[in-house]
Amino acid sequence: MVTASGRFRRSAMVVDREDGGAAAGACTRSPAEGVGAGGLSLGAFGLLSPQLTTAAARASAHRRSEGCVDMLGPKYYASRMDLRQMEYFLAVVDHGGVNKAAAALRVAQPSLSQAVRKLEKDLGVELFFRVGRGLVLAPAGEAFVGPARMILREVDAAQNAVRDVSEVRTGRIDIASLSDLSTDPLSVWVAKFRALHPEIRFRIEERDDPADVIALVKSGVCELGFLSAPVSGTDVVAEQLVDQRLVLVSPPGTEDRWPARVPVSTLSGVPLVLGERGTATRDYIEKVLRTHDVEPRIVVEVRQRGAVLPMVLAGGAVAIVPLRVALDARHRGGVLRELVPSLSMGIGAIHRCAKLTNATSQFLAFSKQSLNDWVRAIERRMAAGDSLVDAAVRTANETDRRVRQANLDISPWGDRRV
Repeated sequence: MVTASGRFRRSAMVVDREDGGAAAGACTRSPAEGVGAGGLSLGAFGLLSPQLTTAAARASAHRRSEGCVDMLGPKYYASRMDLRQMEYFLAVVDHGGVNKAAAALRVAQPSLSQAVRKLEKDLGVELFFRVGRGLVLAPAGEAFVGPARMILREVDAAQNAVRDVSEVRTGRIDIASLSDLSTDPLSVWVAKFRALHPEIRFRIEERDDPADVIALVKSGVCELGFLSAPVSGTDVVAEQLVDQRLVLVSPPGTEDRWPARVPVSTLSGVPLVLGERGTATRDYIEKVLRTHDVEPRIVVEVRQRGAVLPMVLAGGAVAIVPLRVALDARHRGGVLRELVPSLSMGIGAIHRCAKLTNATSQFLAFSKQSLNDWVRAIERRMAAGDSLVDAAVRTANETDRRVRQANLDISPWGDRRV
């Protein structure tokens, strides 16, 4: 019966079908129902053409006119279309018929025909005119070709973006680190990792208190944390990475003041530059010195670790710092000496129990490998007769040269130079 009411009722049913098959008067429907065989829906990507959005808005308005509370909104009605249906539709258009399209897609011809008919039913229009045994593109079909191609292109771009992240081609790694570790070794790991993965971005949060690093990781603000002290009794996964050697650094021109290996017990009365009280490195150094009956003579206390070496190089005092940090001072004339017995601080990594993203997981594995390579290279050179300091200098020079060269091969925009 063709009446105004009948036309309205049919129209209402049609646009509801864009929602995945809801009947015109239905007031509730689970968003999980009616998912097509293609598995993906347009709403998952927010890819709604103007034509589909308009129809969806009519569907939503109709449900409200029926006295229903519309919990879903217009976009939901246009989100149920099966991407595979659009693929099949475009294949028929591109290949000029169902049989050729089915052969190109390697699907059964009846399955393809059924998918096209289902798409027409969902849209409420004829996309093709059936003329004899062939198909002729209808005006509605012509109008649908452009939006369908655009939607599939956008879906493909979205999938590629996700794939790039999962395959560590792009993404961001959020790290929390003690200030004592951010300069070294973290900066070295980041530089070396970016040489291999130039599209990966890093955000590093520095903190002086280990509790703050743990809090950043537990809250999810950062995915990975680096500490210089063992972590226990927290709701995070912790693993020890390496023991970091500490050495003595004194001002330029003091080579004759110290033996090649300096006993810790001889540091009594020696003026020291140390970091702020309460930091992990400061607490550890004071504890070790007192263990050897040496009361630290702290003449300069600095909040920022970066101020320690300039103070030493200016002749103000001596400092006890990690070996790699001390190498920077040596380049500027500082005098390095190994301490006896040796001093070392553990470096550990923490993360939540949840699975790490691929990029972060690979960065952590890369950091472990980098540490192992550093330790083994120094051990080999010491076995060949080098002192600890000389072995570290040669290893650092070789490593830094390789990292600099690798990063020079990357343009400022992250593309490799041709």
